[in-house]
Amino acid sequence: MKILAVADRVTTMLVEPVLGSAGLADIGLIVSCGDLPPEFLSRLRARFDVPLLYVLGNHDLRYGTSPPRGCQCIDRRIVRHRGLRILGFSGSRWYNGNINQYTEKEMASFIRRLRIALWLSRGVDLVVTHAPPRHIHDAEDRCHKGFKSFNALIERWRPACLVHGHIHALFSDDGARVTTVNSTRIINSYGFCTFEI
Repeated sequence: MKILAVADRVTTMLVEPVLGSAGLADIGLIVSCGDLPPEFLSRLRARFDVPLLYVLGNHDLRYGTSPPRGCQCIDRRIVRHRGLRILGFSGSRWYNGNINQYTEKEMASFIRRLRIALWLSRGVDLVVTHAPPRHIHDAEDRCHKGFKSFNALIERWRPACLVHGHIHALFSDDGARVTTVNSTRIINSYGFCTFEI
């Protein structure tokens, strides 16, 4: 299945009546890795007419009062779509106490609480996060450090992909977005990208 992932930057070309990129044909699912206006997600969902699953970023302040129409939040939940087991985690590392910021200990606790669900589902195929794993695509400032607990999740459950946002980077080609750890592809979805599972 081809998946469109978006994060952090509104790309208006994605919601135009005629798409400008042939690589956007046959999209079966959209995932949002956060820090996008809810209205943009509503427009994406309507434009592609496929399910849109999302997690919240550290700047997503309006989702409580104005959630995206027809889209599903998967924060700390395992959902299934066409046979794929998909797990989501909102937020970034704690840095100033605003919404959707968590300490390493809090994120590790969120993952621990899902261990029975992960065991019952026999693992997970796709993990959707806002922040990256620690030392993979992250930075050293307090806001942009990744979570060590995501590294442990990858090591234990070996998902096919972990897709994240939060780290703003421009890529000359989609291959530069991807780092492989064991058998897991870790993908920075800043702006937008497509990948297949």
